[in-house]
Amino acid sequence: MAMRWTSGGARCVGMALRTRPKVACGARRGRATTAKRRGSVHHVVMQESGGLGAAVSPRTDKVGVLLLNLGGPETLDEVQPFLFNLFADPDIIRLPPSLAWLQKPLAALVSTLRAPKSREGYESIGGGSPLRRITEAQAEALRTELQGSGLQTHVYVGMRYWKPFTEDALEELKRDGVTQLVVLPLYPQFSISTSGSSLRLLEKLFKEDGYLRGIKHTVIPSWYERKGYIKAMADLVCNELDKFSNPEEVEIFFSAHGVPKSYVEEAGDPYREEMEDCVRLIMAEVAERGISNHHTLAYQSRVGPVEWLKPYTDESIVELAQQGTKALLAVPVSFVSEHIETLEEIDVEYRDLALECGIQEWGRVPALDTDPTFISDLAQAVLEALPSVDAMSPGPVGKVSLVPPGSVEDLLGIYDRERQKLPPPVSLWEWGWTRSAETWNGRIAMFALTALLLYEASSGTGVFSPELNPFVGQ
Repeated sequence: MAMRWTSGGARCVGMALRTRPKVACGARRGRATTAKRRGSVHHVVMQESGGLGAAVSPRTDKVGVLLLNLGGPETLDEVQPFLFNLFADPDIIRLPPSLAWLQKPLAALVSTLRAPKSREGYESIGGGSPLRRITEAQAEALRTELQGSGLQTHVYVGMRYWKPFTEDALEELKRDGVTQLVVLPLYPQFSISTSGSSLRLLEKLFKEDGYLRGIKHTVIPSWYERKGYIKAMADLVCNELDKFSNPEEVEIFFSAHGVPKSYVEEAGDPYREEMEDCVRLIMAEVAERGISNHHTLAYQSRVGPVEWLKPYTDESIVELAQQGTKALLAVPVSFVSEHIETLEEIDVEYRDLALECGIQEWGRVPALDTDPTFISDLAQAVLEALPSVDAMSPGPVGKVSLVPPGSVEDLLGIYDRERQKLPPPVSLWEWGWTRSAETWNGRIAMFALTALLLYEASSGTGVFSPELNPFVGQ
């Protein structure tokens, strides 16, 4: 459901898993940097196929689709264990080898310290994340759409850090006897911090399991260019514009999840280029409908002193208000499901900032969720990918995405060949950080750990209760 406000509101609470600098209405933002196309991109494209019948033999092949997402706690009681799973991942907090034994104790400590603040955020959006419910609804809608196209298939949901875990989804598809698998991360634009993180996990799980190694599979890692997706986004934008008193004067404000700038400029992440191209395509579709509003692309959810992709969402809102913008329509462009970053960060935090700075009308485009045009396009993407499950070949065919379909090994070989560490977002720590959609939580963890150690050293008081102490009851 879309939401609009025309006057001030309650003070925002902090994001459940985030601490960010407060931006006042007098602040100024830096200028955005322009993405440069990578000099060498390896393309992997599908071979010619005779259609669905040529891709799947109904007598010998059983097709599955695996949807990947981050996951989130469904109840307030699940917040602390969800945070534990985040911080226990070495891709989020990377300790020196000599301190690897501290990974789980540190995760227990930081998740315990962060849980009260995180629970506040989830309580403000109804007591938990709706991500699992929405993703499972998307899976069922996709299965129904594929069935209507003549493909009997199972659609599985695998979350990175909460139930149903990716490991659980793989066990389920093994029990179902799946022999052909299409992996579909629910991130329209590819990033080594989101889709890339999930691919690394899949690579590990495939290598450890003989059955999984035998499954023919392909990954659709980037699908923001698809006409159905672009049309669905443009439909939502146009629908919300019509609700403003003067639609032609509304600033269309795209807000995407940010990543550290070093990921793009040092590690070669195609995310910024794909995001800028995505916004261009959406606005081109909107323009074909006679709408010529000004638009802005900015990046949200940054944390800490390191430079993330600019311009920042909060600073951009302030600057637009200073320039006289009176009506703003927020478009969460990197999210296809409602969750805490749309329901709390955008709907509460950024809305309040906008209204406080003088913007008089605020609207927000809803996430796609189970939008029929969106689901239909995802189904078509799966059908188009089926021929490549069994045969991949290099070669240019028309306009090829920066991150074309391929196997897990294909894609990691192109975009993560050496499995190297990402440039550390904060140079303070010698060991830095690696890939994760929640990389910034590592920084919170390290600062929290340092503060805690100083507190305990000075006071002699511990913070773990016996039932939470990782050194008790092993």
